[in-house]
Amino acid sequence: MKEFLEWAKKGGPEAKLASRLDPEKLPRHIAVIMDGNGRWARKRLLPRAAGHRAGVRSVRETIEACCRLGIDALTLYAFSAENWKRPRSEVETLWDLLSHYLRKELDELKANNVRFQVIGRIEALPRRAQDDIDFAIVETAANTGLRLNIALNYGGRAEIIDAVNSVLAQARQTDGEARVTEASFREHLYSPDIPDPDLLIRTSGEMRISNFLLWQIAYAEIFVTERLWPDFRAIDLLEAIEDFQKRERRFGGLGPDQPNAETEAAPALASASTSSDYVE
Repeated sequence: MKEFLEWAKKGGPEAKLASRLDPEKLPRHIAVIMDGNGRWARKRLLPRAAGHRAGVRSVRETIEACCRLGIDALTLYAFSAENWKRPRSEVETLWDLLSHYLRKELDELKANNVRFQVIGRIEALPRRAQDDIDFAIVETAANTGLRLNIALNYGGRAEIIDAVNSVLAQARQTDGEARVTEASFREHLYSPDIPDPDLLIRTSGEMRISNFLLWQIAYAEIFVTERLWPDFRAIDLLEAIEDFQKRERRFGGLGPDQPNAETEAAPALASASTSSDYVE
């Protein structure tokens, strides 16, 4: 947190909001559905590609803010398996932007101790994009700071299917039964070493999760902002974290201010047994 306060403009809204956060209750893993690039461009009578280009600044600022805050992992939903349905020119622009970003920002990622990783069916990406991704992964593999996870050609259902097929393939190789637990199944997901997201952020106001990290977000807190992705800044990230810290995470149990069901039931049973209306 100290590093973020030093990075943020002194006395600015980011610094004021960050000073209200509890550094002991920061989410370990933040996942973001980056939505709204097309609408941002349309509002300005620009081509959709302009929205994607403008969104790069938001990616850069979000990564740096997470680094300064000491967040363990950040997963950005960059290209879904369904996005291939978009016009070919738009898809090609996205791959060009990815290659340009990696080449331009790699030194900055290394300087910030960021470890770059990718999830999704990467083998379907253009060869040049695959080469740039592989290079960035190798170059940052030894870094120990923020784990930056980019979802490319990704679908939550596809990830689960790939995991199931991996379990079955492993069982065939060992002549064993394909019996799994949640823990053992997790080992077959795309990034088993990264903890599940604590906080899922979606921009542009859409109230859906769009086939993103279906297994991993089982207990994630969801924050939706009307902000379009190209307008998303560090202050918006901080607002999402502040909202996250106000929530009570029970994971299916009771909150600390709620009595245990057994202790709550005991007085009621005692009262019933001594009531004159009690009939055996």
